[in-house]
Amino acid sequence: MGKVYLVGAGPGDPELLSLKAYRLIRDADVLLVDNLVLGVKRMIPEGKKVIDIGKTATAHKYSQAEINELMVELASRYETVVRLKGGDPFVFGRGGEEALYLKEHGVEFEIVPGITSAIAVPASFSIPLSYRGVSSSITIITGHEMEDKEENLNWGAIASLKGTLVILMGVGNLGKNVEELLSHGLHADTPVAILENGFTPDARIVTGTLGNIVTVAKREGVKPPAIIVVGDVVRLRAKLSE
Repeated sequence: MGKVYLVGAGPGDPELLSLKAYRLIRDADVLLVDNLVLGVKRMIPEGKKVIDIGKTATAHKYSQAEINELMVELASRYETVVRLKGGDPFVFGRGGEEALYLKEHGVEFEIVPGITSAIAVPASFSIPLSYRGVSSSITIITGHEMEDKEENLNWGAIASLKGTLVILMGVGNLGKNVEELLSHGLHADTPVAILENGFTPDARIVTGTLGNIVTVAKREGVKPPAIIVVGDVVRLRAKLSE
């Protein structure tokens, strides 16, 4: 059996790849690639065997079960298999599920961390997620939950932290998530930034408050992929961008 590397490709900027990720991309016998921006895909050498397994919330080329099976099947035929995943494999990337499946099937694997978009994209828009005297905690959640999940988000606990909240994959459920935060005690004037298409030529920021962000997002035609930042740190962007 070969070895499978679960490799984080970072937030999309190829210069933010780790040296190890870059080496594995160059040395891989076969790569299973998520939806990545062109800059990262262009780093894959010509002639490499590449299997596109990218998926969105509404369109899947392969189910997760099929991806798991494919990794095991490829490991039986190739020495170095790279599963190239956006961001970090263990931050809402289902890397933990894939690693456990590989272990259960006797396949050697290694995790190669990547820079998560949850931190990198706000930084690229000059939004510090923590700031002395403003926010001493950072909470990262997924904005959409599977219907069959046994455990739901504890919105009361999330709202009570009073720090910075980062919501990934939250555009589709923006209205519901905002309603939860307001009903659990956050003020309507709490600043919100929606960071769309980070690290691409189409990157843009849409700002508002919990009281109006749903209306603003609809007016501006906000679409995924986007990261939502909730908290007073959003106000610091104006000072850092002066």
